[in-house]
Amino acid sequence: MTGTTLAGGVTSAETIHGQREFLLPSMLHMYQEPLVLEEGFGVRVKDPEGREYLDLFSGILTVSVGHCNPRVIDATVAQMKKLGHISTLYAHEMQVEAARKIADIAPGNLKRTFFSNSGTEAIETALMMACLATGRSEIIGLRVGYHGRSFMATSVTAHSGWRPLATPVAGIKHAKSPNPYRCPYGQPCDETCVDKFVDDLEEVIVTTTNGRPAAFIAETIMGVAGYVVPPAGYFEKAAEVIRRYGGLLIIDEVQAGFGRTGTHWFGIQHWGVEPDIMVMAKGIANGAPVGATITTDEIAHAWKGKTISTFGGNPVSMAQLCATQDELRDHDAPHNAQARGEQLRAALVEMQERHPWMGDVRGMGLMQAIEIVKDPVSKEPDMERTKKLLEATRAEGVLVGQGGLHGTVIRIGPSLLITEEEMAEGIEKLGRAIERVG
Repeated sequence: MTGTTLAGGVTSAETIHGQREFLLPSMLHMYQEPLVLEEGFGVRVKDPEGREYLDLFSGILTVSVGHCNPRVIDATVAQMKKLGHISTLYAHEMQVEAARKIADIAPGNLKRTFFSNSGTEAIETALMMACLATGRSEIIGLRVGYHGRSFMATSVTAHSGWRPLATPVAGIKHAKSPNPYRCPYGQPCDETCVDKFVDDLEEVIVTTTNGRPAAFIAETIMGVAGYVVPPAGYFEKAAEVIRRYGGLLIIDEVQAGFGRTGTHWFGIQHWGVEPDIMVMAKGIANGAPVGATITTDEIAHAWKGKTISTFGGNPVSMAQLCATQDELRDHDAPHNAQARGEQLRAALVEMQERHPWMGDVRGMGLMQAIEIVKDPVSKEPDMERTKKLLEATRAEGVLVGQGGLHGTVIRIGPSLLITEEEMAEGIEKLGRAIERVG
């Protein structure tokens, strides 16, 4: 890496050196040599040396309307000139307006929102909310699921690489993940397999809990697991099971929300299921630190104790949320995600025909993934090829993500406003990277 830089700036090498000296060494980076980013606009970002990248991962599916979106910037500046921070001890019109916008697109009777600073905090709120509403304390999650980095959230997460503590929070159990590509019950995965996955959920309840769970929590599309899409019918039947045992259904839309899965505003709407509690973050405010937990009027009133968030719902973040939601609505983000997702998916499937190590191409809308294997029969994960592909995409000037239990899934999730031409450019660059390692 060169030591040159833009006038008056700091080089990539200097930033990396500073990070290694002052920040936690456990912080994960995408590449062997960390990539430093300095500026961005729309779907493009630049490093300090001026090299441009097409961003097809959007800050882990967070920059939903593009980097430095003018509408979001204008709303941020205007609000900062009026009122920057007051905490939830005081009411403010922007928080009410933000909650109204979320309620307008949420499924069913979900109406009451509590704003926090991140998806992790929103998950914590949802779990506590379920326990207070039911008077119970046991939670069921899914294996390979991911829900955040706090003590409770990492306990609900069932992915060893993201669980640093040997002794997690008690009372949390995990059912089998409904993964069609790696279905333990049959290939191809079909309706009979769905019944077996749901039977496993019920068995977990009756054998590993006291039979009175507070909630079942699941991502509609499992993000860190590698964009695992459950088979049709799973959520309908899983919801029936948890409710039969008196528990609530918590749906995690942190990555899948706000039109990303195409057609609908939220992933769970593809299956016609109404959650009791739903969690959102990431793309909700285009990178502003906002998490949201929404529930029904009845469940909201079950929280009798005091609660507060110093930074949650602050006027500036709420202004960013409102501007982001207006952009998503005015550009019909669900429709664009569906169209651009189909464009990307068709290209990936065509590439897969030439490269059998692309074991699975899956996803919905603008959540598309490639699972990399040594061969399509054994489906043995291929970490070495995955590493090579990540470096090849960087060399081609396109940014993608990584996931999967073994880290062998390439994740693609650009801005929801990406154009047909920008997607075509991304497909071309990704195709060249795939040919490099093919």
